[in-house]
Amino acid sequence: MKDPKKKAAKAAKANKPTAVNAKKGGARKAGNAAKAAARSTQEEPKLYKTGNDIKKSARVELIGLLNKRLADAVDLHMQMKQAHWNVKGPHFIGLHKLFDEIHADTGEYVDLIAERAVQLGGVAEGTVRTAAKRTQLGEYPHDIADGPAHVDAVSTALATFGHAVRTSIDEADDLEDADTADLFTEVSRGIDKWLWFVEAHAQATK
Repeated sequence: MKDPKKKAAKAAKANKPTAVNAKKGGARKAGNAAKAAARSTQEEPKLYKTGNDIKKSARVELIGLLNKRLADAVDLHMQMKQAHWNVKGPHFIGLHKLFDEIHADTGEYVDLIAERAVQLGGVAEGTVRTAAKRTQLGEYPHDIADGPAHVDAVSTALATFGHAVRTSIDEADDLEDADTADLFTEVSRGIDKWLWFVEAHAQATK
């Protein structure tokens, strides 16, 4: 019969971490900490030094918010040109011109939003590829031609963007940036005007 004391001692020895194991465990923890620090560094957006007195943590969030809306605005800008190029039918000339006017205005919104991000010390991330990855707008249909179909598609795009911008007004207010909130209010007001102009083409029969 085995001595129970020897058996217990053997079991304790087996469970006791060796110096090698402890060293490996410490190295593993250090490696994980280094990886976490690296990820944190990679995720930290680049900020340029500025005398702007909005606190850094708020500016980081504001720049992220502005870049989200910038992606939507870039997408909307080109969707309006898609409609301008491809609309057909008896109301062609009126819609062709209207969509081009909206395209011009959305280009100004792109500029306003991008420049605000830079004013806060950030980088405006406004390439077409970046916009394609981030936009909240639906894909503009490529298989439509007649005026009413484009009126519906443009109205949907404008309404979607308008909703996102209005949400951003509140978010900017929460971050105590009245200027960015005011910028979004200006954009929202313009989008509502264009939505009215476009939807009026479909409301006469309702």
